[in-house]
Amino acid sequence: MELLEKLTILSDAAKYDAACTSSGARRGPRKGYVGCTSSSIAGCCHTFSADGRCVTLLKVLLTNRCVYDCKYCVNRRSNDTRRAAFTPEELAELTIGFYRRNYIEGLFLSSGVCRSPDYTTELMIAALRILRERYRFNGYIHAKAIPGTAPELVEQLGLLADRLSVNIELPSEAGLKTLAPDKTKQAILAPMRQIQDRRFQNAEELVRYRHAPKFAPAGQSTQLIVGATRDSDLHILRLTQGLYDRYQLKRVFYSAYVPVVENALLPSREIKPPLLREHRLYQADWLLRFYGFRAEELLDEDTPDFNPLVDPKCSWALAHLERFPVEINTADYETLLRVPGIGVTSAKRILVSRRAGRLQIDDLRKLGVVMKRAQYFLTACGKMTEGLRFTPESLLRSLIAAERPLLPQEEPESRQLSLFDP
Repeated sequence: MELLEKLTILSDAAKYDAACTSSGARRGPRKGYVGCTSSSIAGCCHTFSADGRCVTLLKVLLTNRCVYDCKYCVNRRSNDTRRAAFTPEELAELTIGFYRRNYIEGLFLSSGVCRSPDYTTELMIAALRILRERYRFNGYIHAKAIPGTAPELVEQLGLLADRLSVNIELPSEAGLKTLAPDKTKQAILAPMRQIQDRRFQNAEELVRYRHAPKFAPAGQSTQLIVGATRDSDLHILRLTQGLYDRYQLKRVFYSAYVPVVENALLPSREIKPPLLREHRLYQADWLLRFYGFRAEELLDEDTPDFNPLVDPKCSWALAHLERFPVEINTADYETLLRVPGIGVTSAKRILVSRRAGRLQIDDLRKLGVVMKRAQYFLTACGKMTEGLRFTPESLLRSLIAAERPLLPQEEPESRQLSLFDP
């Protein structure tokens, strides 16, 4: 099979994996090396996932041959699809060739399970070693640690890659047993724990020895499929919170289930991917990571799923109107973060600006506050926006109208962009 034909098959097979951003890597220039792709804070994130999110890597599978038979996966053993596999040399040459042509800045490498997790990981390690040692490639690499891989192989993979990820895929153990019987919860969590412990150990090594090799310096991430099972948003959010608390993950990614296969245990192929639900989970994830919220504050057993019409922060504020309005000139940082329309940056700007004098309503827009939402929840010098009148019912309608243009559109024509599009 020609190399270009393999690339067509294996890049298409990788498109359902959303967990491929690279923020957090800071590789400085090294003499004699090529491909310093992380000179900026954000690193490299400029390729495209299935719903249009922008990432920046050559995103491929080493192979789409797989011994597992996960019912939701297009690459499962029983699916009739074209199979292909790169050799380690082919993958390394392809990556460095694309880099030199300025097509890409880094590599996102995953794989089906060929023969066994250990055998597959050994091939991935061989490809990355060629890139790092023969081609002196110093760019960003994100590699998938396959559940069930021996700890010593995960160690080698982490010393070659900037970020590792172990995909949980299904949010519940029951879903895993039903749809992915070859995988177990323990096999998934074991490498997560190893990566966390090894990174903690590596941080201590780097304090003592400046030139100690770095282990997965950009941390680890995971991905959850949304919509393949009946798990509620509350269940998914609790799982996310537990992963951040226990394993210090950099990101949890959510991937709206795309019904690419027909199975009685899965949603019909006629059902559209739940892009709006994925969007709400990303918004809630942001609240967990940067705004000090906990899963139990956003959802409960009586309301286990997010309101699709309004974002989670506004939904929380509507349920706690007794806490508002907030006086902008006296509220502390944590209280400001709870105001819809005020983000981390604008909250910090407010704290700095009010040292010079009391802020007025007209000052807030200049500080980055989104007044379409925030005006209902704050005062400045005891005053709200002049002429503003609303009831809880009209407030909900106004918030829905303000956000509607920003929502993802669940169009049936949405598709993965390709390197080979004209």
